[in-house]
Amino acid sequence: MTEQFTITAAEGIGELVICRPPVNALDTAGWKDLARRIDGLNADPQVRVIVIRAEGRGFCAGVDIKELQAHPERIVDANAGNYETFRAVHRGLKPVIVAAHGYILGGGIGICGSADIVLVSEDATFGVPEVDRGALGAGAHLQRMFPLQKVRAMYFTGETIDAAEAYRLGAVEAVVPRDKLRDAAFEMARKIAAKSPTMIRLAKESLNGIEDGDLEAKYRWEQGFTAQAYLSAESQEARDAFVEKRDAEFSRSKD
Repeated sequence: MTEQFTITAAEGIGELVICRPPVNALDTAGWKDLARRIDGLNADPQVRVIVIRAEGRGFCAGVDIKELQAHPERIVDANAGNYETFRAVHRGLKPVIVAAHGYILGGGIGICGSADIVLVSEDATFGVPEVDRGALGAGAHLQRMFPLQKVRAMYFTGETIDAAEAYRLGAVEAVVPRDKLRDAAFEMARKIAAKSPTMIRLAKESLNGIEDGDLEAKYRWEQGFTAQAYLSAESQEARDAFVEKRDAEFSRSKD
C-alpha cells in the first residue's frame, strides 16, 4: 500500500502531512492509521506541538466514497477511524495546529474542528456535502468553528464557505497566501513549543474541560444517524449518483 502520510519531528514540532492523491480522501485503513500516527506524536516526549497539513489539490475530502460504495458494510469501520482520528486531535495533550488549503470537506472538517488552531490559505473552502452523499457527520466539529445557524445552512444546502468568510466568522486564526501557509503554521508552533510543556499540556486539558458539551459524545450521536442513513434506499441512490457522476433521483414522499 502506498504511504498516505509523512511524519517528521524537529525542534519540538511534529509535522504530519497527508498525501493520498488525487483528493486526499482516506480509505478505512487510512483513517485508522491516521489516528495511530497522531497518537504516536502525542506520545513522543520530543514533540511539544503538532502541525497537520496536506499536499495536493486540497487538504482533505473526507472518506473514500468509492470504497464505501463497493463495501457499504465498512461504514462502521470508517466511522470508527474518523472518531479515533478526531479524538486523537482533540483529546491529545499537545496543541494541534492545522494548516489547510483548498477544499476542506467531511473528515477534513472533522480534523479542523477538533484542532486547537486553524490557519488556511486564501484558496481554502469549507464544506459538508454529506447529505448529498447519503451520509451524515462532522456537524459537531463544524459547530465548534462556525455559528449554529450558519452550520445548518451549510449542512442543508451543501454550499461552501471561503477563507475570507471563515476568518470573518472567527473560525480560523489567519488566512495567508498558499506558499506561506506552512511557514505561518511553524511560526506559531515555535512560539508554543518555546513555552513550558507542562503548562501547555495543563492548559489544553483545562480548556477542553470547560467547552460547552462533549465533542466526542456529540459526534457519536451523529454517527448513529450515519449508520441509519446507510440503510435507506435514498442513501444508496446518493452514493450511486456520486460515483456515477450524475444527479441523484429521489422518489417523491408519499406522506
